[in-house]
Amino acid sequence: MNLIVDIGNTNIKLAVYNHAILLEKQTVSYDAFVAKFDFIIAKYVIIKGIISSVGRLEKSVENYIQTKVSFMTLTHRLKFPFVNLYKTPQTLGVDRLALVCAAVKNYKNKNVLVIDAGTCITYDVLTSDAKYIGGAISPGVNLRYKALYDLTANLPLLNKTNTISVTGTTTDESIHSGVYFGICHEIDGIVSTYKTKYKDLTVILTGGDADFLSKRLKNSIFVNSNFLLEGLNYILEFNTAQ
Repeated sequence: MNLIVDIGNTNIKLAVYNHAILLEKQTVSYDAFVAKFDFIIAKYVIIKGIISSVGRLEKSVENYIQTKVSFMTLTHRLKFPFVNLYKTPQTLGVDRLALVCAAVKNYKNKNVLVIDAGTCITYDVLTSDAKYIGGAISPGVNLRYKALYDLTANLPLLNKTNTISVTGTTTDESIHSGVYFGICHEIDGIVSTYKTKYKDLTVILTGGDADFLSKRLKNSIFVNSNFLLEGLNYILEFNTAQ
């Protein structure tokens, strides 16, 4: 069985796969990671694993888990099932590499736009001939709330809410409207722009804020919360195939 460890900016995700079948998924804080890791390796017979990290895991913790499972670390130097046309592959986030691999696996011979709505919102484009051409990065939901608070004198720090009106009648309502509808119009605009170039474009929305944002997007979008994990598992299988 495969163990996937996805180290994000805020939390860590662990997933167990039997080939392409997801058996278990857990999302934990950095503090709770080792305990959950020990629980999973005691529950399953783990043969191999992969670590993807855009966060900061303590070296002692990384050394510990490496003694328990034979982990592959995701970098741009691994083998990938697509042609990478990014001009600076060494700076491309490993999470974006995994998302493109998931697109290759699930949508062969399709033009795909993958949108990952996490701490940042990333946009990645895979063409039907399996070429990754790049994309975009913008601030995510919580980053926008935090920026309004940190970079102004009087605006409050808010958390996202499901009760949002396009016309705010208080300062709090106006912030919610600006953040939420600003992101929705950004996503719809980028999707529409790519659809003028790729008529048969498949659009995937994933990440922690995918469900929150998907309710008011105008374009046809598939929501898949496990897309990154699927990509990581595919990379592990692709690089260890006999």
